Amino acid sequence: MQGLAWRLFMGFLCVGCFAESGFAQKVLTWQQARDEFEKSNPTLRAARVGIEESRADEITAYLRPNPDLTLDLDQVNIFEDNPVSRYSPFSLALPFASASYLHERRHKRELRRDSAQKGTAIAESELADQDRNLVFNLRGAFVGTLQAKAILDLARTNLAYYDHELEISRARFKAGDIARVDLDRLELQRVQYESDLETADVNLRTAKIQLLQLLYDHTPVNQFDVTGPFDFSQPLVGKEELHRIALAERPDLKAAAQSVDKAQTDYRLAVANGSTDPTFGLDLARNPPIPVYIGVSVNIPLRIFDRNQGEKAHARLEITRSQRLQDAVAAQVLSDVDSAYATLLGTVALLVPYKTKYLNMAARVRDTIAFSYQHGQASLVDYLDAQRDYRSVEVSYLNLVGSYLNAANQLNLAVGREVIP
Repeated sequence: MQGLAWRLFMGFLCVGCFAESGFAQKVLTWQQARDEFEKSNPTLRAARVGIEESRADEITAYLRPNPDLTLDLDQVNIFEDNPVSRYSPFSLALPFASASYLHERRHKRELRRDSAQKGTAIAESELADQDRNLVFNLRGAFVGTLQAKAILDLARTNLAYYDHELEISRARFKAGDIARVDLDRLELQRVQYESDLETADVNLRTAKIQLLQLLYDHTPVNQFDVTGPFDFSQPLVGKEELHRIALAERPDLKAAAQSVDKAQTDYRLAVANGSTDPTFGLDLARNPPIPVYIGVSVNIPLRIFDRNQGEKAHARLEITRSQRLQDAVAAQVLSDVDSAYATLLGTVALLVPYKTKYLNMAARVRDTIAFSYQHGQASLVDYLDAQRDYRSVEVSYLNLVGSYLNAANQLNLAVGREVIP
């Protein structure tokens, strides 16, 4: 019996451990979410394969031309009816072997390799820019989840506070201090707090689903959570410094500059392709009465009409086009920084009075009116208005904090790296 009881106890213990591990929460910080995103996002993984494909093109671009080999056997006599040809058809045959090789001048092979390498560098910068935009989307979803959590916590706190006030009002009704209609109006007002709680819960689940999709994570929503600061701070970096960082860090601007460099290399390649490449040949044959002879040849194409004029003109124009695009991207970078920085400062200007003045004022007004109402010194309308104003101020503050974090995210996107954590 004791052995059976011990086995049952251990069985229940194992089941409890498995149940606890099965419902363990997966909680990610921002850095953990970003690391998981960089590792598992299928879009980025596919783009990294594209980089490897571009490196494979570098191998192809630097390959040497293959030599040509020609083997010929002439005058094999199998049709003439004589004893010699019948039993020895190769007695009068003339063997011939020829090898030729195209010699590329003006460093064509090196220029093709350089062009392919610069194409790979552009692809890497474009991957970095794609990562920059995807991280912006990821952080927006992360901030949205933090904001939904904060609003859900506020809704729970407001409902708990209102339930406490409602219990006091029920006690007052039983004591005959307030009328039935006033208690009914208070009970009806609770629906608004319940609605706020349910809406906040749905919004949090939706935000988590969007974040899990970006992470390519199949964790159930109920077992997934994020953690991190949901607050604001004054920006410490000035606009001129942000301009400098953006011009040095933005991958799309770097890709534009690399495109200009590649266009210049392609122009040199187009000029080189307009030059003549000779083909050198070596012959080895037999021609009776000469038993063996060796011959050499040089084949030189005459570039009279086609000197690659069209590709030269196209490559020259591509340099100008790439330079104009680089100027446009640089102007867009500075515009993005200015716009994001102005939005951030405007949001901070709204948040500071909320945190230093309006939040405390709204709480003080609510508590004062609630105390006065419970002691018969304030009307029911004033009490409900104070409750509504407090809830509105708190929600507005949390939405402003979310706007600040999104503005910081936009500024990080504009600069090209994280300047506001």
